[in-house]
Amino acid sequence: MNIQLLTPDIEKTCGQKLTAFDHVYLNNRRSTVRKWFWGIIIFLVIFLFLPWTQNIQSSGYVTTLRQEQRPQELNNIIPGRVVKWWVKEGDFVKKGDTIVQLAEIKDAYLDPNLLQRTQEQLNNKQAAVEYYGSKVGSTGQQITALENERDIKLNAIAQKIQQVKRKIESDSAELQAASNEMQVAVRQIEGATKMYDAGVIPLTEYERRKVQLQNVKAKQLKAENNYNNSKQDLIIAQLDQSGTIQDYAEKISKAQGDKFQALSQIGTGKAEIAKLEVDYNNYRIRSGQYFVLAPQDGQVIKAKKAGLNEIVKEGDIIVEIVPRQVEYAAEIWVRPMDLQLLNIGQKVRFMFDGYPAIVFSGWPRASYGTFGGKVVAIETNRSENGKFRVLVAEDKEDRPWPKDMKLGNGAVSFALLKEVTIWYELWRNVNGFPPDYYKIKEEGNGKASKK
Repeated sequence: MNIQLLTPDIEKTCGQKLTAFDHVYLNNRRSTVRKWFWGIIIFLVIFLFLPWTQNIQSSGYVTTLRQEQRPQELNNIIPGRVVKWWVKEGDFVKKGDTIVQLAEIKDAYLDPNLLQRTQEQLNNKQAAVEYYGSKVGSTGQQITALENERDIKLNAIAQKIQQVKRKIESDSAELQAASNEMQVAVRQIEGATKMYDAGVIPLTEYERRKVQLQNVKAKQLKAENNYNNSKQDLIIAQLDQSGTIQDYAEKISKAQGDKFQALSQIGTGKAEIAKLEVDYNNYRIRSGQYFVLAPQDGQVIKAKKAGLNEIVKEGDIIVEIVPRQVEYAAEIWVRPMDLQLLNIGQKVRFMFDGYPAIVFSGWPRASYGTFGGKVVAIETNRSENGKFRVLVAEDKEDRPWPKDMKLGNGAVSFALLKEVTIWYELWRNVNGFPPDYYKIKEEGNGKASKK
């Protein structure tokens, strides 16, 4: 076997190749895989025991805490025709500023002097009521005068009746006396006849007694006639009394009828006055509805009507107004499964659209650009989307919310629950267990504590 010796140049070249081979394949370097393996294992173990804040994530929108601060629709109360627009979309208005001017379209209100004519009708009707009031007063006085006159006349008739009754008594006594004289005269004439036939008395005496009998008869007849006339006078006086009562009753009844008719006219007039006053006030209020005014300070958006002479119906939406001063809140929707984990006063973290944020949901203190809130209301009825609506207000003890936010901005919320270790959270999610949560308990000083 031939052995060839290597020259120094060849040896040098071979040495360089071996060094490059060792450098590429790390033949002479110790492996650090074990160190990295155990380092990662230790890091993972430590990481699994780090605290993790359980949370419920949900999305929602920026709204307001009070209803009157939310965007509101401005409706017209009466139907009309658009005459002039005083604002345009995007303008800021103050409370009481005119939005749009309307004109009347109903024929019952087209008269430009409707208020004046209604006021004239009202004045005339009030004057008529006053006239009937005066008539009632004068009719009452007339009734009083008739009653007094009736009483006076009846009193006179009563006095006359008393006189007639006394006269009847007197005539009755005279008639009785005449009857007695007649009986005496009859006995005397009978005795005189016998005496004349016997020749005791002369003819002259007999004739005298006959004349005396005739005089007594005449006196009796006169007394009887006077008695009958007195009784007739009593009947006439009593009839006069009844006639007077009936006559004055008719007069008083007629006067009372006029009075009641006047009172009825007053009642009807007052009812018409009340109706006219209602109509007048309605016309006056309606005339003020031709100018649709802004109910509060805000921005005009979403004009539903455009152009001039366009007809708007009663209750139609004209524009929407977004209030300028609002107390921001956020409305979020949570699943029925998570609803029992929320309580009034619970802390919530927010990330608003348009405001950059770095969020670690499990480490809220390490998050950047988030804002705090507190749950103020939880609805007890499910919404149309199948979730429950929760209203969250700004947390005054946390970072203030942006003042230039707009209503309707998107918001992502993290309702903070109990702090646990990461391994427990992973184990809970793998097994599908619900998260642990705090119970909010009111303390005696009014502050909320977590239990």
